[in-house]
Amino acid sequence: MSHALHFTNLTKSFGGARALDSVDFSVDYGEVHGLLGENGSGKSTLIKVLAGYHVPEEGELTVGEESIELPLRPGQTKELNLSFVHQDLGLISSLDVVDNLFLTQQESSDRPWFISWGRQRRKAREIFDRYGIDIKPRAVVGELSPMQRALLAIVRAVEDMRDDHGGTGRRGILVLDEPTVYLPKNEINQLFELVRSIAAEGSSIIFVSHDLDEALEITDRITVLRDGKVVGTAVSDDTTPARLVEMIIGRTLESLHATEDVVSTKPVRAAVSGLAGGLLNDVSFDAHEGEVLGLTGLAGSGFEMVPYFLYGARAAVAGELTHAGTTHDLTQVTPADSLAHDIALFPADRLEDGCVGSLPVSENLALPILGSYFENLRLDRRRMIKDADGLLETYDVRPRKPRMAYGQLSGGNQQKAMMARGLRTQPTLLLLHEPTQGVDIGARQNIFELIRAAANEDATVICASSDYEQLALICDRVLIFAGGEVVASLVGNEISKDRILEQCFRTAVGARDDG
Repeated sequence: MSHALHFTNLTKSFGGARALDSVDFSVDYGEVHGLLGENGSGKSTLIKVLAGYHVPEEGELTVGEESIELPLRPGQTKELNLSFVHQDLGLISSLDVVDNLFLTQQESSDRPWFISWGRQRRKAREIFDRYGIDIKPRAVVGELSPMQRALLAIVRAVEDMRDDHGGTGRRGILVLDEPTVYLPKNEINQLFELVRSIAAEGSSIIFVSHDLDEALEITDRITVLRDGKVVGTAVSDDTTPARLVEMIIGRTLESLHATEDVVSTKPVRAAVSGLAGGLLNDVSFDAHEGEVLGLTGLAGSGFEMVPYFLYGARAAVAGELTHAGTTHDLTQVTPADSLAHDIALFPADRLEDGCVGSLPVSENLALPILGSYFENLRLDRRRMIKDADGLLETYDVRPRKPRMAYGQLSGGNQQKAMMARGLRTQPTLLLLHEPTQGVDIGARQNIFELIRAAANEDATVICASSDYEQLALICDRVLIFAGGEVVASLVGNEISKDRILEQCFRTAVGARDDG
């Protein structure tokens, strides 16, 4: 039986370095096939060869029974029923759903200059009904939820694979490149249902992700790349996250948290009292010097709001933070106040809330201390770039190009650059929210080590995360939230992914029973 897609001996180099080294990769009909690996492993290069963007030195491509000459010519992906959904989704926020859905299609009409908006809206409703998706055709895309935008982008890509934009057409190949990275964990099942329905129609899906649990849940097989080579292909039901980690980075991840005794003997650095706002109600807790304190819970428990209230990025309804002997009114504190008191925030959405994607890396790194680069009313960009270059080397940000736009860095390197910016001021209180969201396994380990290094220098780290495995690796203590309150605590050797998961569900059920 032929494969839906098969690469043989695919090789691509950049400046003498092989990004892909004799890669063999195949996807079967109706299969969801995961593609995993660190940043720089070759995933993006393979996808760009498939999209016709890169020209390989060697390699053969077969789609179905057809042998395809490489590189693909412009427009050939559509002829081959190849469609792509990238992390940025490619939607236009100012246009409505119908405009975005049919953006790449041309309406067949005796009057090609005339668009029947009524017919387009009816067609959109039929498409959404086919997949059980609740999206209003007239809605402005910028007002949709992140999940609705992701579903719209995927449905549009699938419709582009249809021969007649309405009939089933021939089976296609859909590439999903990090489609879940900014989606709420509790909503991802809806996206997975759509992916499964597409595969059930006979189309094939290449699912690129850094989230091992998601990849194992949605895929049939997983291929791992490392240093441009295929490490292996595993049947998803027969492998584990730990085995995938070993394949991806060539070693196991080790726990970095300290013991209970080490933390408890150190003084309290930050004391939160009576914090209320949003979903939170009368939250109080202490964090010690040198401690990595995790905050977690199920969706709707409110834990993710804590770092933003403590930093002043959002105004609390009530509460105080006592940090290094100074008490801050959390209804009045501002980010400028926090920065002046050696408090740093690392938000989950680094491009939206953390850095400016269009500015150079050097300027992003300088933002907290921009005033120090002014001399005689002029900005000393040369010194700024020199300092940035040193930080990029210290924090292993790749590529080491201070003048590159921040948004052009990979997710893991964006996160390392943002941490370099925050840590250069030597804060004594670090507030983190999902610090490894959209980050590959190797970069995750680098970030874990940066967090532990800060704690070893007696900084206090408060990390809000829904990634239980991450919390188990780095935290000395984990507070479990339910119903906007702290309802349980795990310490030292009590902390494991399974124990955190168990406590989250147990306390959530208890909170509902009490209510």
